[in-house]
Amino acid sequence: MSLCLAAGMLVVALGGDEITLRWRHSVQKTLWEEVWRDTPGGIRLIEARVEGSGAGMDPPDGARLVDGFWRWTPALPAQREVVMRRSGATADWQVCIAGACRAMGSYLPAEADPVTLRACD
Repeated sequence: MSLCLAAGMLVVALGGDEITLRWRHSVQKTLWEEVWRDTPGGIRLIEARVEGSGAGMDPPDGARLVDGFWRWTPALPAQREVVMRRSGATADWQVCIAGACRAMGSYLPAEADPVTLRACD
């Protein structure tokens, strides 16, 4: 199993079955991270993490503060795909694989929007 980023006809294999998506909130400027894993039932959100709260980013009941991040496992069923938008008004998404993070722009052109995270065919 492996995950891919897709934009239109362009598909980029990420070479792994788990990635972390990270971005900074446009208003609060706090870091948000989501860990996604390819499973036989679809792409599953394993953990969500946020540095702080505010602007609708409050961690839910049961979240734990660990190493400066509120962490929790969202009750979200496996997804077929995850669609991300790139407005250009904020910093680009970061894609982290095995702890190494790169801007989405290193995988796909800056104008590629929307971008879909999905299992590779």
